[in-house]
Amino acid sequence: MCLDDGRVVSNFVAQAIRKLPMTVYGDGKQTRSFQYVSDLVDGLVALMDGEHIGPFNLGNPGEFTMLELSEVVKETIDPSATIEFRPNTADDPHMRKPDISKAKELLNWEPKISLREGLPLMVGDFRQRILNEDEGKGA
Repeated sequence: MCLDDGRVVSNFVAQAIRKLPMTVYGDGKQTRSFQYVSDLVDGLVALMDGEHIGPFNLGNPGEFTMLELSEVVKETIDPSATIEFRPNTADDPHMRKPDISKAKELLNWEPKISLREGLPLMVGDFRQRILNEDEGKGA
């Protein structure tokens, strides 16, 4: 995952590690679903090994508001991390939640790693990359 790719998880993690405020757009009540990469890989393998064809949602149906995500990031990285609210864009969907019932039924697949389990796994990598980035700048 890229440090500054514009996605909310990587943004919050990088901001918290850098001791910057986490940027929440709007009121932070919009929801998103987050998935650890190994769950997606397992789903893709199940799809490729299976006999079923067609579209499948291989996401994680567990929803978090942006404020809940920021709290998990704070708990994981820095309890003193702060939030900066900015105006939301007009086209930002209020909710994103995949329906994985077809994948559960036909592929016997569902995600296993929760946000609280997966987030710490990426934080160490992000810390190292940010440290290397800062050393390269002479910090």
